[in-house]
Amino acid sequence: MRYLTRPLSALTIATLLVGCGSSSGRTTVESHGSIAPSSTTAFREAMRKLWSDHVVWTRQYIVAAVANDPSAQAAATRLLKNQDDIGNAIVPYYGADAGKKLTDLLKQHITIAVDLVTAAKANDATTLGEADKRWHANAVDIATFLSGANPNWPKQTLVDMLNEHLALTKQEAVARLQGKWDEDVATFDKVYAQAMMMADALSDGIIKQHATMF
Repeated sequence: MRYLTRPLSALTIATLLVGCGSSSGRTTVESHGSIAPSSTTAFREAMRKLWSDHVVWTRQYIVAAVANDPSAQAAATRLLKNQDDIGNAIVPYYGADAGKKLTDLLKQHITIAVDLVTAAKANDATTLGEADKRWHANAVDIATFLSGANPNWPKQTLVDMLNEHLALTKQEAVARLQGKWDEDVATFDKVYAQAMMMADALSDGIIKQHATMF
């Protein structure tokens, strides 16, 4: 896979190492979203922060969009930035092309989610069904890409995790649309917990594959 074979330049590696070489030894999320390699615990925390942002801003978009609140656009913009941040997080390990590829796939994930919410609000079953198929196909594309990057991420395991993420997000949106507030809140708790599980799975795979960087 051409995205995964491009090595980092010596200058890039040096820059990343200098960025995390403080006496605290903690991993940091740089301004461009990249997670500089350091201790495994701090790395996992930084990855969790990225995926926490992912589901929190997804929820903020759903809440605003369902209410026809003009803040929906700002939430969508911030949500798309999060996909840049997640893509940048893998750059130190797989290179800039891989980071861009992951960002592109995740942005498709978000734009399809917007289509789903729009179709659900309009009660357009045909468009909703088509968007849902694209959403799941995109999940397979993400799983295929990641499993090709790291043997510690089996494709079917990733597909299952991503499909659970889609199912819970859709359940959250539907509960919001139907005004089932208790279910809406309870589902978001499940969304958040599952996102943290995904973040840990991604962190564990990178740490295992690139143990010398930690």
